[in-house]
Amino acid sequence: MDWYPLLNSLRVAAIASVAVFFTGIAAAHYIARLPRAVKGVLDVALTLPLVLPPTVVGFLLLRLLGPRHPLGSWVWDTFGVRLTMQWWSAVFAVAVVVFPLMYRTARGAFESFDERLAQAARTLGRSNTYVFWRIRMPCCRQGLIAGAVLSFARAIGEYGATSMVAGYTPGKTATVATEVYQLWRIGDNETAIRWVAVNIAISAVVLLAVNLLEKRERNR
Repeated sequence: MDWYPLLNSLRVAAIASVAVFFTGIAAAHYIARLPRAVKGVLDVALTLPLVLPPTVVGFLLLRLLGPRHPLGSWVWDTFGVRLTMQWWSAVFAVAVVVFPLMYRTARGAFESFDERLAQAARTLGRSNTYVFWRIRMPCCRQGLIAGAVLSFARAIGEYGATSMVAGYTPGKTATVATEVYQLWRIGDNETAIRWVAVNIAISAVVLLAVNLLEKRERNR
């Protein structure tokens, strides 16, 4: 049994999860302070990939990253690097798909934060940077960690956008999700079931970790 799809899935999911963790927190923090009308528009735009079919997201990414399209063409002409059909092409697809999950979770955590704590710190002369890192982030850590873990779990199972942007090449771009589809397509149901079991096991462990984190936070 070739373990490359699992290793590649973990690699792609880890990179994408780290990227959306920081960008999601930054977006949630700064957008929350904008005027309501602007915040509403940006909120819809950033959450849209969560409700769009993954294949639609993949199509839009191809229109941007493809070698004959704006960004992909510029990168190819400038650096000689192709942004699609590589293992790391899946990182772009996965990051776009899971970003709304991290963003919405972080926004919910920040909205539940008691602003009186921040105001009290400011009256004591603390800077906004201090308030954010030493007060707001620790108070919201449960929601932020849960968002990161759920984003990672979603990233592991992403298929639609990944298959369109990165394709399927054994030993090069294959992930667990694309491997299952290809095995089913050629009729190798026995190996496909093994990969399904691996995916279910990973998802169960991730969800168990989220539940344990929530229980630990409640006990505190």
